[in-house]
Amino acid sequence: MSAGALILLGVPALAVWLISIYNQLVAFRNQVANAFAQIDVQLKRRHDLIPNLIEVARRYMSFERETLEAVIAARTKAASARTAASGSPSDPNAIASLSAAEGALSGSLGRLFAVAENYPDLKANEQMAQLSEELTSTENKVAFARQAFNDAVMKLNTAVASFPAVLFSGAFGFKVAGTLALFENPADREPVSVRF
Repeated sequence: MSAGALILLGVPALAVWLISIYNQLVAFRNQVANAFAQIDVQLKRRHDLIPNLIEVARRYMSFERETLEAVIAARTKAASARTAASGSPSDPNAIASLSAAEGALSGSLGRLFAVAENYPDLKANEQMAQLSEELTSTENKVAFARQAFNDAVMKLNTAVASFPAVLFSGAFGFKVAGTLALFENPADREPVSVRF
């Protein structure tokens, strides 16, 4: 076989190979975006439940204004970080900001529930119990969605960093994505201490 024939066969084969690599990276990036969309739905639900929870708690916890305001501020920050991350779910900085904001929100909610234990009427309130149950259910859904997102990110990151795709992924505009960990701060994992 002549050199010209080898080149004629090699160029299309190389093109098909590059197209295959590109298409695989696109598929993995789309899986990351889809997995984040599932998290986004659950986080929005979580953020929408919190004002109702605060309103019920406010009726009983008139002396705990600081705790309630901390939850409201953390929710606002988390909702803002969620919006930013939904615009670019494979951006590691946006995902890190979301992780930190959601970790802070979880911490402030934990403090709210710990303080609520000291209010028997609030604990017995049917609406508070229902909201707490919905929030717990949503937290479980967030955990499952987060795992699916992190699995999709792992596939994308492996594909971007694996040979031969690593030779072309940067040129194609593909980067390593960040995983979502809701507890960035080790102090957020410590039990809440309430003193009166």
